[in-house]
Amino acid sequence: MSRKLVPLIILLLASLGLGWTWQRQADQNADADVLRLYGNIDIREIQLAFNGSEHLDEILVEEGARVTAGQVLARLHRERLQAAAAAAEARLAAQVQAVAALEAGTRPEEIEQARAALAAARADAQAAERTYRRIAGLAQRKLASQEQLDEARARRDAALAHVEQTRAALALAEAGPRAEDIAAARAVRDALAAELALARQALADAELKAPADGIIRDRILEPGDFATPQTPVLTLARIDPVWVRAFAPEPTLGRIRPGLPARIRTDSFPGKSYRGWVGYISPTAEFTPKTVETPDLRTRLVYRLRIPVCNPNGELRLGMPVTVEIDTTAEPLANPGDTLCHAADARP
Repeated sequence: MSRKLVPLIILLLASLGLGWTWQRQADQNADADVLRLYGNIDIREIQLAFNGSEHLDEILVEEGARVTAGQVLARLHRERLQAAAAAAEARLAAQVQAVAALEAGTRPEEIEQARAALAAARADAQAAERTYRRIAGLAQRKLASQEQLDEARARRDAALAHVEQTRAALALAEAGPRAEDIAAARAVRDALAAELALARQALADAELKAPADGIIRDRILEPGDFATPQTPVLTLARIDPVWVRAFAPEPTLGRIRPGLPARIRTDSFPGKSYRGWVGYISPTAEFTPKTVETPDLRTRLVYRLRIPVCNPNGELRLGMPVTVEIDTTAEPLANPGDTLCHAADARP
């Protein structure tokens, strides 16, 4: 080998070594900026139960079925509930008519009838008065007995009282129902309306609906079983939102802030990542080794993190192990759910 090439070779090797060292240092710095945590997918589950007690009529879904919010999942026997609702509706309809009659007041025909009764009573009173006077004149001439006079006086007084009675009846007919009676009838109507609303709500509660989108995990009861509010019928696993439950060592807490973007990877889908963000950091340690810790033991404390993940295709499932990469140099997002999951491309 020529002696002239030795310095060139040494210079080339030194350049390669410097470049490798610089690249390694850059990689180490980049790795230092990315915090890697390991955890599992956490999905909230809902125990679905009826709001009433009755035998199950039918269950419309199987385990593993994907359901949407508001979808009917199961029904109770509804014959008694339907009959109760129909009876409440009939009672309310009758009371509504009673209130309408009171509010309408006395009919003109009834007022005319009361006036005619008053005129007849006055005519009877006038006739009784003439009879009494005639018998009184006969009694003065000893042509009528005292008993006849007393009977004539009594018929006259009765006729006059009947006139007052028919006059009061006419006044009542013209005045119409009392305001207190109308108010009481309206109160009864409102109470019956509330009873009908309760009956209809009980009938509606005979259908078990999904409160959110999700997947049926367990089918606990079967048709014919007796369902109660304390007995779940189905278990629903929510597919949105999905979280990663991870644990961060105590020394890393100073680098983690809520809202920091994260990437989530899983062995089930190699080469694919999901967008997420730091949503919750536990204020207390999950595991405290001893009451009195040495400096070495304090570094073993871990804090639970909840990292919401965009899961548009429902690929992340409960308990799935994942790797979380958090860029500690990024700026926290103000509305990470809207920024990440509602973007046009939610899968980076």
